[in-house]
Amino acid sequence: MKGPSEGSRLDIITRRDGEAAALVRRLLDLAVPGLRASHVDGEFVFTRKGEDARPVGRSLRYAAIAALGIRALPLDEQRVILHGDTVNDLIDGLMRRLSRLTGLGDVALVCWAAAEAGHADLPYALEHLTRLDATGAPVLTVDAAWVVSALVAAGVTDGHLERARARLLAGRDVLYPHALDGPGLVPWYRAHVGSFADQVYPIQALARLGDPEALKAAEEAAGVICAAQGDGGQWWWHYDARTGAVVEGYPVYSVHQHAMGPMALLDLADAGGTAHVDAIRKGLLWMVRPPETGEPLVIDELALTWRKVARGDPRKMVRGVRALSARLRPGTRLPLLDRIFRPVVIDRECRPYEFGWLLYAWLTAHNLEGRWSGELSNGSGVES
Repeated sequence: MKGPSEGSRLDIITRRDGEAAALVRRLLDLAVPGLRASHVDGEFVFTRKGEDARPVGRSLRYAAIAALGIRALPLDEQRVILHGDTVNDLIDGLMRRLSRLTGLGDVALVCWAAAEAGHADLPYALEHLTRLDATGAPVLTVDAAWVVSALVAAGVTDGHLERARARLLAGRDVLYPHALDGPGLVPWYRAHVGSFADQVYPIQALARLGDPEALKAAEEAAGVICAAQGDGGQWWWHYDARTGAVVEGYPVYSVHQHAMGPMALLDLADAGGTAHVDAIRKGLLWMVRPPETGEPLVIDELALTWRKVARGDPRKMVRGVRALSARLRPGTRLPLLDRIFRPVVIDRECRPYEFGWLLYAWLTAHNLEGRWSGELSNGSGVES
């Protein structure tokens, strides 16, 4: 893979932490062979699973996220991944399936990818997104954020963007819950809980809106998750949206550490917000020194990263108990659960969106000039 240009996002990390930057380069080198192995018979698989990284299933959603990342690569590397095709060919295939899609998040991702690629069928995709988003039904927070990011990428300035912006701004308490616009999508005892994904995608979308109110909301949410970051650089999984407290830390996901966390925080900095460089580099280094297991999660010979470190809790009891306890009494932790269900299990799979977001986070062109240099030279504004 060709090296990053001067002033790139990777260059920003290099100035602060050479080891973290070397890890990003290593991961970027794995992205092309990793995504190629995930592209089977013209489609992206759902996951590569087990010690032999066997391909399993298919996923249109992961294909759309992969398209966002692959677009940042030169054409020759796109053709390596897509077995002779380019990202425009990939988006052509997504467009052919668009009319059958009913999931708001899936359609938003296809629109987003089409917008950034300048695809000719973008107007058709936007019409489908507008129809789907006009029902007034409750929506998942992630889907609501992707709608905003898609509309911003497409340059939409009409009432749809205004409504999507207002919905996202109104949905946050201290942090975001898992669903917006009313009950019905999650059980009552988890209605106050939001995941890490429920925070980073809104932070990204609000930052990209660029107006002062949206930027302020993104800045506040980012400050809460950065303050809660683990001593080992962990981006924790579940938060109480009412207070910002961590409800349950595990699993810790690799994609959060190397891609989604950096992506949202770097977008925030690009928009004029705080540059949480130390939080980004700490999150990256967890990948090679996870204190939970001591086993690195980057597997060069398979061109992948293992998906997560989780508790030995196959029925996900800890998450359920802690969600209910926090619902009834905010701040309850039940530390005995940490001793019984230790986070020592590595999930040995890798999904295509993990490398898709990695490429998008680190290689997408952004206007960084004048935004970072002073902060990095004098140390202000970069602490997490």
